[in-house]
Amino acid sequence: MKYGPVDVDDAEGAILAHSVALSEGRLSKGQMLGASDIEKLRASKIASVLAVRLEAGDLREDDAARQLAAAIAPDHLRFTEATTGRVNIHASVNGLFVADKNAVDRFNRIDPAITLACLADHVPVRSGEMVATIKIIPLAVSSSAVAAAQQALAAATAFEVKPFAPRDVTLIATTLPSLKPSTMDKTRRILAERLSLSQSRIVSEIRTPHRVEDVAEAIGKALQVGQSHTPMLLIFGASAMADFDDVIPAAIRAAGGRVEHAGMPVDPGNLLVLGWIGEVPVIGAPGCARSPKENGFDWILNRILAGETPTSSDITGMGVGGLLMEIPTRPQPRETAHHDAAEIDIGIVLLAAGRASRMGIDGPHKLLAEFSGKPLVRHVAETALATRPVQLVTVTGHRAAEIESALTGLALETVHNPVFAGGMASSLVTGLSAEGMMERDGLMVLLADMPGVTADDLTALIDAFRAAEGQAIVRAVSNGKRGNPVILPRATYAEILKLQGDIGARHIVENSGLAVIDIEIGAAAHLDVDTPEAVIAAGGILKG
Repeated sequence: MKYGPVDVDDAEGAILAHSVALSEGRLSKGQMLGASDIEKLRASKIASVLAVRLEAGDLREDDAARQLAAAIAPDHLRFTEATTGRVNIHASVNGLFVADKNAVDRFNRIDPAITLACLADHVPVRSGEMVATIKIIPLAVSSSAVAAAQQALAAATAFEVKPFAPRDVTLIATTLPSLKPSTMDKTRRILAERLSLSQSRIVSEIRTPHRVEDVAEAIGKALQVGQSHTPMLLIFGASAMADFDDVIPAAIRAAGGRVEHAGMPVDPGNLLVLGWIGEVPVIGAPGCARSPKENGFDWILNRILAGETPTSSDITGMGVGGLLMEIPTRPQPRETAHHDAAEIDIGIVLLAAGRASRMGIDGPHKLLAEFSGKPLVRHVAETALATRPVQLVTVTGHRAAEIESALTGLALETVHNPVFAGGMASSLVTGLSAEGMMERDGLMVLLADMPGVTADDLTALIDAFRAAEGQAIVRAVSNGKRGNPVILPRATYAEILKLQGDIGARHIVENSGLAVIDIEIGAAAHLDVDTPEAVIAAGGILKG
């Protein structure tokens, strides 16, 4: 490959190294110049361009990237089309991303023109999440270098996604007078959310005194619980482990099991215990596992859910990177920049899972109230569909069957949030986790109880998001006061997935550091119907 200035008269067949502005229009970087392009350059009085000429054995960037992607085992992965020398690779399942640093390093040392970037080793990923990217740096690369890189990929698995398999979990919680029942209830709720990514479930909870004999007895009872999936025992002690012969490790041994390892060089997470009763894993959770924040418990739990069998050697090798107190947000690897605003795609998540508690005990469901002869949830869904979104996902929870029935026949997907009672955050995470949604450039969060929002309102938000090239947050306002709906760019998805409790997008908007564009849509931005009186005042008829 030869790079440098080329006279326009000799430029036919050369590949532009940089975009060229013409008197009318432009020629893009990477374009192979044809006769008509040469005439346009002459008409614009351009005498020379920076370009590349291919030599024997050279491959253009997209061809090289495509060949390298084809050398990677496609199991549980999805590959984008090659463009600008790049192929992005996404997980096609929820699972654990596993990388071999030595294999990736060998690949990257073959030729500086050929690069592979991927996530860190052993991180959980959701279906649709980008896990790796192949990028050819120059406009062309030698076929011999590509062949060497293909051989490197064939010699060792540089990375893979190990799918999570569901487990039936028995939670054993020990009690002491100092431990509040509300803390134990919260622990179970947070654990259920942790397990949801793998579709695992808590099939039984046993609360028992914090004594060796009682915990050993509870382990025996847990092993007798009927299971439809492979079992797992998780023990949350009322008191942290203080010695390798403390209650939890001693109880595992007393129940006939073995302790693989107690303690780990991960902080928070130092006081974890890992044991086995035959083939059944038993994890003694550290106190930090009562919090949803990442800790050493997640590292061991995720490996087991992905089919791995962590050993003492694995655990003692976790010290580098094991200091998690100030772990930074992992950025999403970039996708190819869009040059045409129309190419920026937006998915809509319609939140329809809430309990409608302000409608009264056993009262009518606000989303089934009729507006213009239709259930409110259908009215809002049809409004969303009028904008022709790439994807519309409705998240259901409370009275899900009735909500889904009200949406019959519409071109949308419904996903159920089994932990909807925990608050809005879990529904937002459920919607974003729907297959394909994380691939969208933007996510519109639309509440199903807002009858005043129109298709024109939503279109105004979408147009503003596209005008910002998908790099800003766009929200509806009324007289300058923030409201709903809101569009969040892909850069916020990692933070959305961390949300907990009864909080929504507002936390992301205020803390992302991204530009926020406010779009005035009038009173509709604040009109939601949370009470029977509000439904009637907005023109609705109570039903259901």
